[in-house]
Amino acid sequence: MTDTPGLLGTPLAWTPPARPAGPQMERAGNGSQGPGPLFLTSPLARGVSGVFVWAALVLTGHQIYLHLRSYTVPHEQRYIIRLLFIVPVYAFDSWLSLLLLGGHQHYIYFDSVRDCYEAFVIYSFLSLCFQYLGGESAIMAEIRGKPVRTSCFHGTCCLRGMTYSIGFLRFCKQATLQFCIVKPIMALVTIVLQAFGKYHDGDFNVRSGYLYITLVYNASVSLALYALFLFYSATRELLQPFEPVLKFLTIKAVIFLSFWQGLLLAILERCGVIPEVQVIDGSTVGAGTVAAGYQNFIICIEMLFASIALRYAFTCQVYSEKTESSPAPSAPMQSISSGLKETMSPQDIVQDAIHNFSPAYQKYTQQATQEAPRPGAHPSPDGGPGGGRKGRNVEKRMLIPAEEL
Repeated sequence: MTDTPGLLGTPLAWTPPARPAGPQMERAGNGSQGPGPLFLTSPLARGVSGVFVWAALVLTGHQIYLHLRSYTVPHEQRYIIRLLFIVPVYAFDSWLSLLLLGGHQHYIYFDSVRDCYEAFVIYSFLSLCFQYLGGESAIMAEIRGKPVRTSCFHGTCCLRGMTYSIGFLRFCKQATLQFCIVKPIMALVTIVLQAFGKYHDGDFNVRSGYLYITLVYNASVSLALYALFLFYSATRELLQPFEPVLKFLTIKAVIFLSFWQGLLLAILERCGVIPEVQVIDGSTVGAGTVAAGYQNFIICIEMLFASIALRYAFTCQVYSEKTESSPAPSAPMQSISSGLKETMSPQDIVQDAIHNFSPAYQKYTQQATQEAPRPGAHPSPDGGPGGGRKGRNVEKRMLIPAEEL
């Protein structure tokens, strides 16, 4: 009778099904200790980011269409449309980077395109402010000879006793144009270093290219934004009717938020807060790639709010009112497409670079004039001499000696 409980107890403690439980527990234990699934590659993350991205694209696309349909002030709206395109470029590039997140760093190529357009945006914003005020010659006529306002907030405390001159405007343009040159070069260097395994996001090692590219980029963008501060400090009363603060803060928020949050994620990755994570397909990605993935996910969300802010900052109401008061009919689709092509042409950047960096033009200011259409002329479908797009969008530039202002 004493053997029976023992015989009964033994099978209960050592049944054959219990033998494979050890390996199962080991596999479960290893799975819990190893890298877990990555949220960024889950359908939820991709779906949420996709909804925000496409909502931002629809809002911004509609606003761009409204500006092209009421393309009544081309020398201003050209830069406004360029600024609005920051949402599609940032949002779509970030979403593609998120969809292709994995062992290979595809996001490097998409981020390079996004960063190059960032330089384009800073230049376009300063050029828009120039156009609001009538161009270089009109600005010089207003501020030439006036003392520089000294302010620690605007970074002019070291300019005490100086007066505004043509050299001041030249510096503002040169500081933004240098970013348009430096940024594409840094993007190309990043791609080359990444191909040779010398670039990793968040790696501040002196042997890694990330440290040096970050330093050069930070110095270049800081100089460009400092020039914007200087220009605003000199012309804030003149720009007051155009609500420059809202426009400037909106553009600056899009650019600086993406930069500083990316740098913060890189620091968190360096501190070990963001560890290596295993992707669903089984491949393991580095912590720097994971940090860049979170950066792209955040940008996808932010772009919807940026599109709403830009809609209020760069409203097309004032331009559409001019269209309604004009006897000319609305622009046809062919004319809209030609306006879009003209908007994205970099020809004005090349002209500005030549004018601002060439020693032959250092004593001259530019004055742009728009050729007005002939009385009674109406837009023609082909934009020809009948007064269409070309008839009202012929821009002539002339040089005026600074001494004559």
